Amino acid sequence: MKTQIKSVRTIGKLGKASLIAGAVSLGLSAMAQAETYRIGITQNNVGVDSYQTTYENAFIESASENPDVETVVLDAGGDVARQIGQIENLIQQEVDAIIIWPTNGEAVIPAVRKAHKAGIPVVITNSNIDEKGFRFVKSFSGPDNITQGKRSAEIMCDKFKSMGIENEAQVVHITGQPGYTTATERAKGFEDRLPEVCPQVTQIDKQPGDWNREKSQQVMEAFLVKYDDIDGVYAGDDNMGVGALNAAMAANRDGIIFVGATNFAVGYEAMADGDYWGSIYQSPVDDAKAALQTTIDILDGKELPFLNYFDTPKITQDNMDNFSKPVF
Repeated sequence: MKTQIKSVRTIGKLGKASLIAGAVSLGLSAMAQAETYRIGITQNNVGVDSYQTTYENAFIESASENPDVETVVLDAGGDVARQIGQIENLIQQEVDAIIIWPTNGEAVIPAVRKAHKAGIPVVITNSNIDEKGFRFVKSFSGPDNITQGKRSAEIMCDKFKSMGIENEAQVVHITGQPGYTTATERAKGFEDRLPEVCPQVTQIDKQPGDWNREKSQQVMEAFLVKYDDIDGVYAGDDNMGVGALNAAMAANRDGIIFVGATNFAVGYEAMADGDYWGSIYQSPVDDAKAALQTTIDILDGKELPFLNYFDTPKITQDNMDNFSKPVF
């Protein structure tokens, strides 16, 4: 509808258009100004960490600054069934578009298909769905999580090389929520890349931390009891990484290299203290704004690539002065 109105508005400016055509154009322009896009979003689990809380606040603020956008903001609370119900509710409300931060990249596909059949464009944000659901989605907006995992592996390998232990180092791995695409992709990127850059480094164990600092601390405590020799810890985000760091510090296990992703403020602070080595810099504010703009562009009829990634560079103790402290 908006694209058609813009076309009429342009025609009304051509040559010696009749007064009637001009009046029609002005009338339609007034109608266009009165219309808004109604966009629904269902998020993964806002309360689980500060990244998701900051994302939601940034999304709401960005939408409020656009007079042509109304939003329905929902949170699945980490519950797949609840998120499916929210998607179905948004379909019944006949929103113009739905943004989904999936709780589970495979389980939400039937609901995404329902939105597609209803003619409602779907944008996936932050963490992609399983590939078999791609045909029901207009676009993905977020980080390239596989690349993030690869970059974390490179950070760890470079540090091991500088320490001269790249031929013997042993690593444990704390992943995010099982079944969650971001967790799967970051783990894959790390595990694919580490043998390429440091073929003698061994990953000796892997357990989920569910994006939770306290659980990750417990996982690390178990690792420390089980293994006398741990040289590095890779965590799927810094919230979990700092939980692992806390466990190591409590056990007086020094010399372990901690590398994470999604550089939380706690990770940045631990890096500044010299206790945490590196991470991947990612802004939830950029993430939220990108998802909203991608959705608006699609509703405006713009052609976009299916995968809309924003850059997430490496950050370590060596270059952290080049980055602002995260706000989450």
